Amino acid sequence: METIKPTQYLGIWMDNSSAYLMEYTRDSMETETVESTFTHQDREGTLNRSENVMHNKEQQKQRSYYKELAEIIKKYDEVILFGPTNAKAELFNILKEDHHFDNTSIAVEDADKMTENQRHAFVRLYFSKQLIK
Repeated sequence: METIKPTQYLGIWMDNSSAYLMEYTRDSMETETVESTFTHQDREGTLNRSENVMHNKEQQKQRSYYKELAEIIKKYDEVILFGPTNAKAELFNILKEDHHFDNTSIAVEDADKMTENQRHAFVRLYFSKQLIK
């Protein structure tokens, strides 16, 4: 007899510097934070040397940030990316190109800065609507 694996849900509120990952279950919400390694100090230091160097370093660290998030997302069936910047769309485009995510449902929605409670409510509401469909 084949056992059916329960659907895994993940909400990610993100901007270019940090991502709050919220694993949604009917009972609880586990939260983890992933920080981009490109800091304001990096920007200041490299900007003084060369704008081109700064841009390359920023892109490299941003790719590393997205790669770290992609590794986590691989474990989930349904994902909602939301937040105030275009970082969510950039990550979505990277995931769309990767065949590891062909069977992962990934949605993108705009959202403002939010408190932890607001992020949790957003994820709870989003996935409870998905479960009704």
